[in-house]
Amino acid sequence: MIAVEDLRKVFYQAATGQAVVAIGHLSLAIAPREMVAIVGQTGCGKSTLFDLLIGLEAPTEGRIVIDGKTPYGDFDAFRGKIATVFQQDRLMPWRSALDNVKLPLELLGVPETEQTERSLGWLKRLGLERFATAYPRELSGGMRQRVAIARAFVVQPTILLADEAFGHLDEVTAGELRDTFVTLARECGSTAILITHQLEEAIAVGDRIVVFGRSAALLADIRVAAWPPSEHASLREAIQATLQANRPDPRLARA
Repeated sequence: MIAVEDLRKVFYQAATGQAVVAIGHLSLAIAPREMVAIVGQTGCGKSTLFDLLIGLEAPTEGRIVIDGKTPYGDFDAFRGKIATVFQQDRLMPWRSALDNVKLPLELLGVPETEQTERSLGWLKRLGLERFATAYPRELSGGMRQRVAIARAFVVQPTILLADEAFGHLDEVTAGELRDTFVTLARECGSTAILITHQLEEAIAVGDRIVVFGRSAALLADIRVAAWPPSEHASLREAIQATLQANRPDPRLARA
């Protein structure tokens, strides 16, 4: 269970000392194994929430609690339990695909033989077994992102975070990787949180869609199952209206 409790994050500009409220009093609960898509305008606090979830930042007020611990205060307790896939693959260019996937296992002190076995297994699942010795420069953008996904799954994380992980790829590749990510997350029993600007993607993957306004104001929390496929166009329009007006749309108030 992930519990975001009255969370507030304020940054201060170095030159002026002016306060910038990235997140203002956000409360949100995410159940184990749930797939949640977060949508919102650029600068609304989505990525800041990710930084708080992985313990890179401390809340200004409130807290995030995951199974009784806080990501920032209990940082070491979450090593190997939270994995992130970013928009850019962030592969190390001097390491092969296999060695990039092995990296988190190295940091966790997993024995070398197990590192290799687990990493090759995930490269195989993602269709890259014969490219294990290839370097990032020798791989396409989609292949590099597959390596990044394998690197995330190799630690068998409890929580998966995807920050615009597919938006920079062509439509066909993005769709294939998105489906693969969702399938693997469900097979592994991971809780997954995805940031996306694409409403079609949010509707396709999410058990829930959380809509953020400015400063991560919670404008809507939508159960996708409550909207049959024949009404997805209406759902998309209502979310767009919510984002444009920066206020809740009554059409989204559906249990």
